[in-house]
Amino acid sequence: MTDQTPIRIAVASGKGGTGKTTVAANIAATIASQGGQTAYLDCDVEAPNGHIFLKPIIQRRKKASIPVPDVDLDRCDGCGECGEVCQFSAIVAVKGTVLTFPELCHGCGGCSLACPIEAIRERDREIGIVEIGVAGSIKFVAGRLNIGEAMSSPLIRAVKDEMPESGVVILDSPPGTSCPVIEAVQGSDYVLLVTEPTPFGLSDLKLAVDTVRELSIPFGVVVNRWGMGDDRIEEYCRRERITILARIPDDRKIAELYSRGELLVEVSESMR
Repeated sequence: MTDQTPIRIAVASGKGGTGKTTVAANIAATIASQGGQTAYLDCDVEAPNGHIFLKPIIQRRKKASIPVPDVDLDRCDGCGECGEVCQFSAIVAVKGTVLTFPELCHGCGGCSLACPIEAIRERDREIGIVEIGVAGSIKFVAGRLNIGEAMSSPLIRAVKDEMPESGVVILDSPPGTSCPVIEAVQGSDYVLLVTEPTPFGLSDLKLAVDTVRELSIPFGVVVNRWGMGDDRIEEYCRRERITILARIPDDRKIAELYSRGELLVEVSESMR
């Protein structure tokens, strides 16, 4: 690895509310406090909240869009080739008339390539914005998906396009194990899976572990609210030979800091 190659650490979780953003923001702040070149990318574009803790200054915003089909109906002969190639039913031919559903379109461009008479062009459809700024010495990037949009993966790609070419990059992923999570964590060097010692926490951790293993990315676990539940998370990780990298105690003071949008590492030497 050269000095110009970024180290990409994705912070993910099988379910929401485990403290994923808390871990991601505090890691970024800790590395930056030690003089490391750091970037924080908020890829949870449906509910970004890293700004609450890092309090960035937003320097610029750019629109994010995907290409969707624009059919020349005067030229179209209704052959249906476009609908045959589309795997998402974003374009269909009904009784010789082509209908488009931009909200379902993934922007692959397959329909325009398949059209034998070149009656389909592409136009940009805005799906959200990308915010770029700084939080102290940390480069800050966040995506905000437009309300009502069904697909967040293209916006996550737009956020990752702002990834610096060196330093440590912390990617705050969406919760769960669906397509947006795959988009956020793929290409990472390591994944931190944040969980909590509850039955739901264990169930969703198992799904997240299966997902990351399928992607062949090294990973470890951070247990948040440690001490509040039972030891089934510990037993599972021991059985599966998964490293538990940190245990954040179930502490009222930590909860109070979180509720005020404060970073744990700025007030606790042990947490740092």
